[in-house]
Amino acid sequence: MKNIVVLVSGSGTNLQRILDTIDQGEIQNAKVTLVVADRECYGLERAKNHQIENILIPRRKNFSAELSKVIPENTDLIVLAGFLSILKSEFCENWKGKIINIHPALLPKFGGKGMWGMNIHHAVIEAGEKESGATVHFVTPEIDEGDIILQKSFIINEGETPETLAQRIHEVEYEIFPKAINKILGN
Repeated sequence: MKNIVVLVSGSGTNLQRILDTIDQGEIQNAKVTLVVADRECYGLERAKNHQIENILIPRRKNFSAELSKVIPENTDLIVLAGFLSILKSEFCENWKGKIINIHPALLPKFGGKGMWGMNIHHAVIEAGEKESGATVHFVTPEIDEGDIILQKSFIINEGETPETLAQRIHEVEYEIFPKAINKILGN
């Protein structure tokens, strides 16, 4: 059984998708053993509702060091699911190849500092892009620059708004996140 730690900052919908796909057998031979949040959020409630150990580590200067102390040594994969804090280089290097993130754009475009949430969708539409999608990638010390594990795109509809784009991307995230986790875990 592979042990997954999930880091969250928000409502935890991708966390819920991971939990559901584990329960349904889509993600095999794995369990979420710990959920860590960097702020009060509904993601912690989702963990509690599934009787999963959960910890709030408020975001501050020594966040990555505090996080390192709570992640079990037997962790096979750390999943950033709507996690908004930037992790220190040392943390990323210590977990190299075992830490992944989902990004609501087609990397390498629209990644990096400030590219999160609705900021991305506004930028994609303002740039006149013809397609968008989501990317699961390895986390490295450089923001959104790790190797791509899985990516899926779709054509942007005429009249698309940032809000409709966000909804469509979320559906793609639900589809590719479990597949990427299985791929990394060797399932």
